[in-house]
Amino acid sequence: MTPRHDVSPMNPRNLLTPLPGTPPLRRWTTRAVGAGLAVAAYLLCLPWDLRNRPETPGAINETSPVTALGITGLTVAMLSLAAYFGFRDRLGLALLIVAGPPATLMYVSFDSHPEPDAAVWPLAWGFFVLVMGAGVLAVAGFARLFRDSEA
Repeated sequence: MTPRHDVSPMNPRNLLTPLPGTPPLRRWTTRAVGAGLAVAAYLLCLPWDLRNRPETPGAINETSPVTALGITGLTVAMLSLAAYFGFRDRLGLALLIVAGPPATLMYVSFDSHPEPDAAVWPLAWGFFVLVMGAGVLAVAGFARLFRDSEA
């Protein structure tokens, strides 16, 4: 009789097996959880309203609700997810799962601003999406190097 450690969903070894070989329900649930974690990281680390505001009434200096700590937290979360899904899944799907949801939320956030406030948002959005996508692909590709050659 063969041990059931290969099919048990509670086995920690299943957390690192390649996703294309897993049952469809587990595979798509894992991908949905990954996309949900990417959304949660974006919403927790970056505030929704990205418009600059005066520091105090009448001040010339403007401040943004985006902080260096928030950007660092989002970067760490996205690169961790990219490494995990790069190790377990295909590179294209890792890109869609990890960088797709934050790119979509950023687009909706930028697009919701009135025109005079966000005149260059398409360029900013395109640049940030390119940076996120390149980072996710680089880390996911590097993580794939540590996969077993049999997988």
